[in-house]
Amino acid sequence: MPWARIISGVIAIVIALSMIVLGGWYFTIGFCIIVYLGQKEYFKMARAKGIAPAAKTTLIVSQVLMVMSQINPEIADAVFPIAGTLICFYLLFQPKFATIADIAASIMGLFYCGYLPSYWVRMRSLGQASFENLPLQGFWVTQPSDWLNPQALPQGLKVILLSFLCIWAADIGAYVFGRMFGRTKLTAISPKKTVEGAVFGVLGSVIVACIGAAILGWPIALLTGLGFGLLIGMTSLMGDLTESMMKRDAGFKDSGDLIPGHGGILDRTDSYVFTAPLVYYFVTLLLPLLSS
Repeated sequence: MPWARIISGVIAIVIALSMIVLGGWYFTIGFCIIVYLGQKEYFKMARAKGIAPAAKTTLIVSQVLMVMSQINPEIADAVFPIAGTLICFYLLFQPKFATIADIAASIMGLFYCGYLPSYWVRMRSLGQASFENLPLQGFWVTQPSDWLNPQALPQGLKVILLSFLCIWAADIGAYVFGRMFGRTKLTAISPKKTVEGAVFGVLGSVIVACIGAAILGWPIALLTGLGFGLLIGMTSLMGDLTESMMKRDAGFKDSGDLIPGHGGILDRTDSYVFTAPLVYYFVTLLLPLLSS
């Protein structure tokens, strides 16, 4: 493996973990940057297809959406349709008539690269207010032993760490076991992916989720862990394939070249896009229902 890929990967992991642990505005600002860069790559692919999306307007309203997700998650849901309306309004008054593809690509850019990722910001905010001990609503453990005590950590931090561990387990399981045992092609969208790799990837996610559910004391830990692991394993795969489909259609090998040896932002975050809202509602709706 090239050194550039290893070094950039380590740096990305350190930055990501720092954002996750600190939470508050540290996490939100970091995600704003990721969303901005991801949308730039998305619109670059759209333009390669001859589409003229409302890129600047979408970039701006997406940042507003991310900020409102930190300030008030309920208002963020109201921002989304308003933002979509502003995008259509902008395209309506362009000198050149906008096409259906222009409108669709713009709204998809808002939804795929802005609205769905905003759920990670909402999730990291869960329980954060009771644990804030840094400026900008941040958090850091006061005692090293707190890392082994789930009660000493904010709910959002615990859920995101478990979610990311499940995604990493799915990616590693699919890659390793796919190379070892993969024989059946999964889809023409991504020729290197195999059915065997996908199965082992989902299995890896389920194992990590079941262990995490038991540690965190979730109700009916085996069942909720199974559901959580299946949810993340399948949606992370769907996110990966969706981004591969867009790249293939645009004629791109990678969405960008920002991260040496890894490609673009979307290449590294595609597994996290569709996962976010499902995990959020799993934790905020289903778990409380099972606990009652």
